Amino acid sequence: MHSSYRAASSVLFAAVFLAGCSPAATGGSAASPTGTSATPSGADARGGPEGAIAVGAGPQTTYTVQKQPPAGSCHFRYEKGEPLEDPACTPGAISPAVTQANLKSTICRKGGYTSGIRPSTSVTGKEKALNAASYGYKGPMGDAEYDHLISLQLGGDPNDPRNLWVEPPDPGHKQGGGVNNLKDPVETKLHTAVCAGKVSLTAAQKAIVTDWTTALSSLGLG
Repeated sequence: MHSSYRAASSVLFAAVFLAGCSPAATGGSAASPTGTSATPSGADARGGPEGAIAVGAGPQTTYTVQKQPPAGSCHFRYEKGEPLEDPACTPGAISPAVTQANLKSTICRKGGYTSGIRPSTSVTGKEKALNAASYGYKGPMGDAEYDHLISLQLGGDPNDPRNLWVEPPDPGHKQGGGVNNLKDPVETKLHTAVCAGKVSLTAAQKAIVTDWTTALSSLGLG
């Protein structure tokens, strides 16, 4: 009788113990917190082809100055002399207001979309100065663009700090000549391709966060 009782107690104790263990302790995988998604295996920090790009707050009635990475913590990279963002500081962020299903009423609508959602210069001017310190940019501010990594015309978030960086001028740019970056026409060509149905919105967004200098060729757009 006592042996049977002890055996039953042991089974009950084991069941209670396992029920209270975390998934990691039992070899399972922990569930993601509400409102977030787990990063797929092999995903890169920039939301590349194997990862999901972060979703920002989207267009706001009133924008506020966003906190930027600590001064000197971000570093430009260069591809054939062209400046690229630091993926740890600027991985990109998309707007929840733009989807593949509503392209005709958002970024592809006649009359334009971006002017009505762009933050004012009173906000972005302060952010630009702070972000220049983040990246250690020392050149003329008028030659650097405070750039949306995923442009507004590709559904990028308007004021998420993950989607904005101080983009230095292209190689050979005349100092004091103002903003003139080769990334801009790449964004326009991607926008045209998305609205023409040649590539999906998601594909265009992922291509530009992976490397804007190869975004067109990677999608077969030349």
